[in-house]
Amino acid sequence: MANAKPYRIKSITEIHRLMRLPKPHHPLIGIVDVSGLKNDSAINAVLFDLYVISLKRGCDKLHYGQQRYDFDEGLMAFMSPGQILRGEENGVPANLEGWMLFIHPDFLWNTPLARKIKQYEYFGYSTNEALFLSDKEETIINGIVENIKNEYYANIDKFSQDIIISYLETLLNYAERFYQRQFITRKIANHHILDRLEKLLSDYFNNDDLVTKGLPTVQYIAQQLNISPNYLRSLLNMLTGQSTQQHIHDKLIEKAKEKLSTTDLSVSEIAYGLGFEHPQSFSKLFKTKTNVSPLRFRQSFNQVI
Repeated sequence: MANAKPYRIKSITEIHRLMRLPKPHHPLIGIVDVSGLKNDSAINAVLFDLYVISLKRGCDKLHYGQQRYDFDEGLMAFMSPGQILRGEENGVPANLEGWMLFIHPDFLWNTPLARKIKQYEYFGYSTNEALFLSDKEETIINGIVENIKNEYYANIDKFSQDIIISYLETLLNYAERFYQRQFITRKIANHHILDRLEKLLSDYFNNDDLVTKGLPTVQYIAQQLNISPNYLRSLLNMLTGQSTQQHIHDKLIEKAKEKLSTTDLSVSEIAYGLGFEHPQSFSKLFKTKTNVSPLRFRQSFNQVI
C-alpha cells in the first residue's frame, strides 16, 4: 500500500536514487526522460524542495494537489518548492512520454532568474490549469530543453551555469507566451468563468450574511470557482485588464451606489452592511474608485433626480 505521507525530496541525487537512475551529472539540476520509466516503490506522493518543469504525453495517472492529469497531447506543468505530486498505486502508465526538469533553488542563487522566477505565476497554477501545447509549440520547447541537455551532459566549467540559466529563462518566457495564447484560444471556457464570477459576486453581495462574513477574499472566490488564485488573476488580467480584487471592488462599488441612491441609510450603515469594520475605509475606497465621496455621490444623484 502506498505511503499516505508525502516523501520529501530535498536534492537532485534523491530523485535519481528514487527513480533508480545513475548519479546526476550536476548536483543542482537534473533532467529525467520519463519514457519507459518504472516506479516500483511504495511511494505515490512526493513533496519537492525543488522547482519542477515537466512535459508529458499520455499521462492519466498522476495527481497534483487534488487534480488529475488526463491528456494525450503535450502538456506542461510547473511546480515550485513545497508542492506535492501524487501518483497512482498502479504505477507509471506504460504510454507515458516526455521529460522532467528538476532545479534546486541554489542553482539560481545570485542570478537575476532567482528573483524573476517568482514572477512566473504559472508555478502556482493547479494541474487542471496546465499548459496544453500545439505541435509547433512543443517542438520549440523540446528544442530549448535539448540545448539544456547538451550543456548538462557536457563537461562542467565556469560558463555552464550561466548558459543553462539563459536557456531556462528562454524556456520560461516561451511558457509565458504560450499561456497567454491559451487564455485567448480557450475563450468559451474562460468567458464561462467570467459569467460564473459575475454571478458569484452578485449572489455574495446580495446575501444578508455579508455583514457577518465580511468582504469576499480572492482565495474564497478562487476556491468557489475551483481555480487557483494565480490562474484566476492571470485569466482576468488577460481578458479584462483587471485583477480579481478589482472585480470584487467594482461589484462592491456597484452595490454601494445602489444603496446610496435608493435608501436613506447613512454612509456608516451602508459601510457596515457591506462588510466594512470601519466606515472610513469604505469612504476611502469609494472615493478612490469614483473620485467622489459617498455623500457627494448621494447629493449629486439626488440633484439629477
